[in-house]
Amino acid sequence: MTQLTLEQFAERASAMRAEIAKAVRGQAEAVDHLMVSTFARGHCLLEGPPGTAKTLLARSFSAALSLQFGRIQFTPDLMPGDVLGANLFEFATSEFRLVKGPVFTDILLADEINRAPPKTQAALLQAMNERVVTIDGVDHQLGAYFQVIATQNPIEQQGTYPLPEAQNDRFLFKVLIDYPDRDVELDILQRHAAQPLDVGVRTDAINAVMTASDLDAARALIDSIRLDEKILAYIVDLVRATRDDPDIREGASTRAADAIAAAVRAAAALDGRDYAIPDDVQALILPALRHRIMLGPSAEIEGRTADDVLKAVIARIEVPR
Repeated sequence: MTQLTLEQFAERASAMRAEIAKAVRGQAEAVDHLMVSTFARGHCLLEGPPGTAKTLLARSFSAALSLQFGRIQFTPDLMPGDVLGANLFEFATSEFRLVKGPVFTDILLADEINRAPPKTQAALLQAMNERVVTIDGVDHQLGAYFQVIATQNPIEQQGTYPLPEAQNDRFLFKVLIDYPDRDVELDILQRHAAQPLDVGVRTDAINAVMTASDLDAARALIDSIRLDEKILAYIVDLVRATRDDPDIREGASTRAADAIAAAVRAAAALDGRDYAIPDDVQALILPALRHRIMLGPSAEIEGRTADDVLKAVIARIEVPR
């Protein structure tokens, strides 16, 4: 297997950012969170209004990796079999043959995931948690690179089904995508005005800069990073604080704390360090927990968001030195 040093890994990461920037502008933080989730073996939920390049970001990210890409457009009539696949009877051979669904890929774009009913959303639970799907009692492996990048629109509620807590908890991060500022928006239009109108052109120029072997090496490098006891205690204290906060009805789970610890190791490596610092934890708390907590009535009445409440939690927990 290819081996990478921290410096080489940071260089590959910078190259990935540069390739993605060929198609997506003004979403640097979202790109970094996508990279952390990939190297930490997690899934990522992108939430934002329509037309903010969520799907383009997922496609561009996939194009920068030499991995198989698949896409599912979630709709109200989508069935679990449309996601997982099914055993079909072949009359010619009098045998059943497995027709694999689009979930059998490396990077799966679950576009507008909240448009599918709960029964179909649940088809992804086992896949996201175990990277295995069970069809007619037989387990089928999805592979070590399997990752779900899902998108959803928080504005439109008609014809949507809110993700249940179990589904939300399968995502390492929930990344909020907002409109770019004026200069970036003008730059986007200037770039597109100089290109053919075919939207496929926007990702054609992206080169794959990280192979499957490189990804294996990057993950092995991250696996070698160990977290100081003070960092682990800081993560635990932050997560536990969400369970005792009067503004939070349901706090984060132990799985959330474990996921944050994994993400912190990846974030440290992306910054060229073999050790984590409290800033790594603080930078990841919001995307890692905003979808895992349920606000209490008082916070909802006051119009406070999950981010507002979590920032208050961060402010009152002592930072390790």
